[in-house]
Amino acid sequence: MSEKIALGFCNNVDYEIVWNAEVLQDLASLYQIRADELSARGAIQDERDLVISILSYMSAAGGGERFVSCSALIEAFAGRFAKKITLGGTSVRAAIAMRLLGYTSALHLITQNDHVRRLIPVDSPYVCSNDRDSNYPHLILQYPADARIRAGDLDIRARAPNRLIYHCNADRIALNLNEDFAELITDAEVLLISGFNAIQSAQVLEERLHSVSRMLDHLPNDATVFLEDGAYFDPGFRQLIFRTLGNRIKIFSLNEDELQIHLRRIVNLRDEDDVRRALADLQRMIPITNLVLHTRHWALAHGDAAGRYAAALKAGVTMATARFRYGDGISPENYREIAALAPSATDARFAHNINAAGGNRLHCVPVADVEQTDATTIGLGDAFVGGFLPALLS
Repeated sequence: MSEKIALGFCNNVDYEIVWNAEVLQDLASLYQIRADELSARGAIQDERDLVISILSYMSAAGGGERFVSCSALIEAFAGRFAKKITLGGTSVRAAIAMRLLGYTSALHLITQNDHVRRLIPVDSPYVCSNDRDSNYPHLILQYPADARIRAGDLDIRARAPNRLIYHCNADRIALNLNEDFAELITDAEVLLISGFNAIQSAQVLEERLHSVSRMLDHLPNDATVFLEDGAYFDPGFRQLIFRTLGNRIKIFSLNEDELQIHLRRIVNLRDEDDVRRALADLQRMIPITNLVLHTRHWALAHGDAAGRYAAALKAGVTMATARFRYGDGISPENYREIAALAPSATDARFAHNINAAGGNRLHCVPVADVEQTDATTIGLGDAFVGGFLPALLS
């Protein structure tokens, strides 16, 4: 007997550093970083490049995921800050979140070490594609609203909180797969596909996708396959995923940053017309019938009979908001408290208007309105997935 929920295909160790503006400001001064150098997209070869990237995202109140030249750079930078060691990867964070609701899940791991064995849910059956211990940590930095950095001609103030991810993870780049995972998914009603974004070779990606395809043959015919987007090393690789697995994927899910990367433009998340245009443009780019978009203000489903995902959307935004407010220490009571909170009037009106105009092709759920000065912005998308997927079970 396998699990009803299966989660693939990667995991990692996260270094969640504690925000310290003074350290970052000192580094900006040390490296004599100028305002005209700020670019979030430049290559990150050394610590100076890393600081430039962080400041660039802050100046735009943006979040994202970037690759760096080596893990030693992450170790050195993280050593300048207090930090917490946690587990990363959408699948593992989602497994931890849904365990809060009483759901277990089967996991496919690519990394194992003492941190992984200590922190994964003890009742989650798993396979791992790596028979040796390894650790390529991800640097996770979250900056708060109104965080300010002043150095030289720099004067940066973050308009909103957000999170940044930096890594050079050999296990994720290779993404070796263990097809014994097929034995754990024979009864699965829901399967998450995630983690392909770090692969740097089209040939490697194609091989991994064919491996996944063979595993999917072991799923029940009516299982829901859910693909979560990410920041791809090569954005064009998404099309290879769609061509190879598109006919097996029922839901494609992404966040607001990924939406804007796809469209190459800023989307006003509280402008109904702009959001509808964005969804129409995205649907032309993504050959998957059902889209799920989760943002800081609301989450919505777009596709055939979108209203069937109402409960899953509500559970997803509730879990993500609970994490936003309480961080790693969420309790079932915290979840129920958030579920009972009302959204802001602005977000409630947006959702009502979107739903009224969308017919059966759109269903939007607003996010609960919470006041939080030290909010957690790490893992909110993963928490959304951890709330959403169990609600799909029959």
